[in-house]
Amino acid sequence: MTDDAYLVLLTESAAPLGTPLAAVGDVACMDTPAVRGWLDAQGVTASSPWLRLVPPEETSAVPEGAERLPVPLSEEELSRLRHTVAPESVARLEEELLAYRSCAEGREALLTRALAAGVPAHRIAELTGEELSSVKAAAR
Repeated sequence: MTDDAYLVLLTESAAPLGTPLAAVGDVACMDTPAVRGWLDAQGVTASSPWLRLVPPEETSAVPEGAERLPVPLSEEELSRLRHTVAPESVARLEEELLAYRSCAEGREALLTRALAAGVPAHRIAELTGEELSSVKAAAR
């Protein structure tokens, strides 16, 4: 397995692989001279239905002889790509996990704000499901 994602130009007979670029959104590598030159050499545009973005873990499935170009993606871009190629049930769970993470990251700040606003600690514990001792610790 490689650490790079790949731009792959599939033929009409190739099995679906990866995802179209439009499904992932903007990726910074598309503005690089290397990618623009590769697209020009292939005679395709970024909107070609045969041009696919393949995550690193799927590169072994790229057909032998298919035109391909390794492209570096940021963590955020790679996360969007993986979310796009995941089965729908997995994608929904990933969305829930991301929502949980965003709530958990602001947990301390939210508890502190609630306490500062005068919401009683026992009420915060009741509403959040947090232990009363954890809520009281946030006040310190």
